[in-house]
Amino acid sequence: MLIAPATRDLLERWITHLRGVEGRAPATIEAYARDLRDFLEFQAAHDPDHRAPTGLKSLSLRDMRAYMSAQRGRGVGARSLARGLSAVRSFYNWWSDRDGFDASVVLSIRAPRYQRSLPRPLSEGDAQNLLAQVETGDKRPWVQARDLALVTLLYGCGLRRGEALSLLGAALPLGDVLRIRGKGNKERELPVIPAAQDAVARYAALCPFDLNADSPLFRGIRGGPLNARIVALIVERARLQLGLAASATPHALRHSFATHLLNAGGDLRAIQELLGHESLSTTQAYTAVDSKRLMDIYSTAHPKGAMA
Repeated sequence: MLIAPATRDLLERWITHLRGVEGRAPATIEAYARDLRDFLEFQAAHDPDHRAPTGLKSLSLRDMRAYMSAQRGRGVGARSLARGLSAVRSFYNWWSDRDGFDASVVLSIRAPRYQRSLPRPLSEGDAQNLLAQVETGDKRPWVQARDLALVTLLYGCGLRRGEALSLLGAALPLGDVLRIRGKGNKERELPVIPAAQDAVARYAALCPFDLNADSPLFRGIRGGPLNARIVALIVERARLQLGLAASATPHALRHSFATHLLNAGGDLRAIQELLGHESLSTTQAYTAVDSKRLMDIYSTAHPKGAMA
C-alpha cells in the first residue's frame, strides 16, 4: 500500500532538511531516504491508518516491533536494521520538534546490537605502492595526474572521498592549509603536505578543462564532476595490480592516514580534529595500533612513565 501524499510531502521536507540544514553527505541522504521510505511503506501496509501523518504520530511499541520483525524476516542484518532505525529516529526527531507531538515510543526503540568491523588500514609500504600504481593506471597524462592527486589527498590529508570530490577550483593553488566542509556541514582546517600540493598542481596544469573557481576540481573524462564510483575503481584497479586485499579501498586510505600518524607519535586528540570526528572513540576505531605501541605511547607521555 502506498503512503499518503501528505506523508510523502513530509518525507521530502525531511530530506531537504538533511541536505540544507544538517549538511549530510549525499550517500547518507540517499540511504536514509531509502530506509525511511521502506519504513513508511511497511507501516502503511501494516495498518491503513498509518498511511497518513495522523496515524504515524501515534505508533505503538507493537508497531515498531512488527517493523523490526518484518525486516528480519526479509533477511535484513543487524547492522542494516540499526541504520534503518537510525533514519526513522532522525525523521521523528525532526518531525516531533517541528509539529510538537510526543514521539517517545519511536525515539526510545533500541537497535539490535552488532559487531562493528574494525577498519583495516594499509601498511605504510602498501600505501606508498598504491599511490605509485595509481599513477600508471591510465595512458592519458592528465588522467594519471588526476588520479594521483585525488588518492594523495585521501591518504596525505585523511579526506573522505566525498570531501575530496566536493573541492572546487577555488581551492587552487593548494596552500599549506585546506579548509574542508565535512559531515554535519562542519568546517575543519587540514595541513596539506607538499606531495599533495605538487600532485594537485600537476593535475591542474594538465587538465584539459577550465577549472574555474565555482566548478568541481576533479573532472570526469567528459568534463563533468568525477563520479565517486570512478574513485573506487581507480583504487580497485591499483590494488588488484599489487595483489592487495579487497579491504584496500578509498576509505581505507583515510584509516591509514590516522593509523600512520598515531604510529609516528601523533596525538589522538589532534588526529580527531584532522578527521573531523565528534567522538574520540570514533577516532580510536579508525586506528590500528597494537597494544605494545599503545604501551610505548603511554610510557613516553604519562608523567609517571617518564619518571621511571
